[in-house]
Order: sequence, then structure tokens, then C-alpha cells
Amino acid sequence: MKRYILTLLVTCISSISFSQIHEIGFFLGGSNLIGDVGATNYVLPNQLAGGLVYKYNLNPRIALRGNYNYIPVIGVDADSDNLFRQQRGYSTSNTVHELAIGLEFNFFDYNIRIREQSFTPYILAQVAGNNYQTPKRQEGTNILLTNKFSYAIPLGVGIKGRISDHLAYGLEVAVRLTFDDDIDYTTNSIPSLDFGGNGNDFYTFTGFSIVYTFGRPACYADQNNL
Repeated sequence: MKRYILTLLVTCISSISFSQIHEIGFFLGGSNLIGDVGATNYVLPNQLAGGLVYKYNLNPRIALRGNYNYIPVIGVDADSDNLFRQQRGYSTSNTVHELAIGLEFNFFDYNIRIREQSFTPYILAQVAGNNYQTPKRQEGTNILLTNKFSYAIPLGVGIKGRISDHLAYGLEVAVRLTFDDDIDYTTNSIPSLDFGGNGNDFYTFTGFSIVYTFGRPACYADQNNL
């Protein structure tokens, strides 16, 4: 008995240190902007977006997650339900490069190698650093742009499940809460870019992922066998 328990402890320590499950893969989907130009729907993908994802499963309910995302955004007043915006007729586009880290919380125990635990809804909470272009100044009829580094809070929901022993899929929608109002180039320092509004811009990424899993599960003991 003592020898068995000692062997089990060594196996568990080894598993926890070196054999947690990892996931690496890609996202593909659509993005949309919620700003002072264009439609104000939170989920209305109109641009192709993509990204890379890595997850480190701490346990069957919680995973650390990191992302790089390439998120083009566009706003077109003609697509808005707002009559004023339709008549105004502005349009704008930008590209957001994003690095994010945070947590996935699974509603059910999730383990791709156990069929009964190979599907779950989840929620996502992250912090992100992003980079995009914003107006710098106007010289004559030309508007000079500059790169801006800022941050956002991605919050989302999704579902994920098994494809095979090493492949899993995910479907997700996540909105990025920003602390800026210039992703749509809004600025009151340049009259032609003063689009009005007093709220910060949001952007949303909706899509699917395919991930490859590797590493052995953490050690779990069946007390009935002790």
C-alpha cells in the first residue's frame, strides 16, 4: 500500500510538472466595428479576420489562453439602421493587431480524450494590447496617420468539442471593450474627422477555431483503488 501511494505521488508530481495538456491552433472568422461610423450591431461580421491561439489547461474547468489576432474593421454609414448616418454617408476602415492573454472557464469538465467530457460551453475573459492607426495631424488636404498602442478587454462566449483524439473545434464570439474613441479615426482636432459621439469604440471577432492538443492529462487518482 505504502509503495503504491509513493509511486502514485511521484507519478502525479511528474504529470503536474511536465504533462499538462497544451492546445495550439488557429482562429478564422469575421470582425465588425461598433463606433461613430457605420452600423451599431454588436455582432455583424463584415471583414475576414484570423488569429493564432495557445492554451494551457490548468484543470478540466480552467485554461490559460493567449492569442494573436489580425482584425480588420470597417464602418459604412449606408449599412446603419440610423437614418442620420445613412444620409451622412461616411465610411472608415482600420486594422487592429492584438495580443491577448486570459482565462477560459468551462461550464463542464473538459477532456478531449474522454468522450463523455469532450464538449462544453465556455466563457472567456482576457486583457489585450493592440495596435492600429489613428490620425496625427492634417497638412493641407492630407491627413497624416500614426501607429497607436493601446489596450482592450476581450469578453466572450463559445462552445468547443472533440474532432479526434488530438483535434478539437471551437465556435466563439467575443467583443473587445476599448478605452479609445479613435479606431474609426474620430478626432475633434481635425474638423473633417469629427464624427460626433462620446462613447468608446468596440470591435468584435466572431469565428471558429481548430486546435491540436498534446501532452498527457494531469494525474487523477481513483480512491476506490487505494
